[in-house]
Amino acid sequence: MKFMMALTAATVLVLGPGGAQAQEWPTHPVRILVGSAPGGGTDAMARAVADRLGPLLKQPVVVENRPGASNTLAAGVTAKSTDGNTMLMGVVTAHAIAPHLLKLTYDSNRDLVPVAFVGSVPNVLVVGNGVPAKTVKELIQIAKASPGKLNYASSGSGSTQHIAAEMFKDAAEVDIAQVPYKGSSPALIDLVGGQVQMSFDTLPSILGHIKSGKIRALAVTTPKRNPQLPDVPTMAEAGVQGVEMSAWYGIYMPASTPKAVQTKVHDAVNLVLAMPETKTRLDGIGAEITPTTQAQFADFHAAENKRFGELIKKRNIRLE
Repeated sequence: MKFMMALTAATVLVLGPGGAQAQEWPTHPVRILVGSAPGGGTDAMARAVADRLGPLLKQPVVVENRPGASNTLAAGVTAKSTDGNTMLMGVVTAHAIAPHLLKLTYDSNRDLVPVAFVGSVPNVLVVGNGVPAKTVKELIQIAKASPGKLNYASSGSGSTQHIAAEMFKDAAEVDIAQVPYKGSSPALIDLVGGQVQMSFDTLPSILGHIKSGKIRALAVTTPKRNPQLPDVPTMAEAGVQGVEMSAWYGIYMPASTPKAVQTKVHDAVNLVLAMPETKTRLDGIGAEITPTTQAQFADFHAAENKRFGELIKKRNIRLE
């Protein structure tokens, strides 16, 4: 009861002093674009938010999948949208990696504005059961003993799996080859089948296979251990520094969106993230919910863009 009273009061604030324009918006259904196919981590994040956001905004909120071009197809549609009711579930690949690898039809920093940070899921270094390594140290020893013999699966060049592996190669000074796939599902099939030896996939994609014993987790690429894998060390704990990668997600809107509307969406999304049912839903896929201010999200966006730009330049990464 106390939670519902607090939620009602907070809803009044969301609908409150943002000016008449914010109070009236939205007058039509709202759509959240997702740059990947249904069923993935970005889609799961978007639907967890959308399902609870509608009642707060007093309009239906629907998720629309526009997969393609490293999540940038949906970002481009959002950037050019003029209907006033389109937002994007942005992801690190579209906003911090792709701008350094692709020629985009929009400027991610100019045409889109970060509105509400949602959370992140870790990438996990996993190996197939045909690989004898039980630790990251043992895997590095195998890689150094046979340079170029180990290969890793990714869901495509420019994906978080690809960039995390490049970080690992740089930090551990090993030579392993990328085998890019069109998505995580076919990559995982070949990892389980032994056609590739390792991967840095995101936790929601591989958690079930880790728990069933079909693949083995060696480390998470985040500063802290994940509650879904409490016995799996971080990469730093495993002895490799500087390998930090997570798939992070946040709501973006066209830069032309009035500030009062941005504030209304930011506050409403944070209310959704505070709901116990949302937390339970996202905990199930290993997501870490991280409410921030809009300014903090903007700073984070800029820092990640800079960090990955420097890595891509240093490693001379190109799309294949």
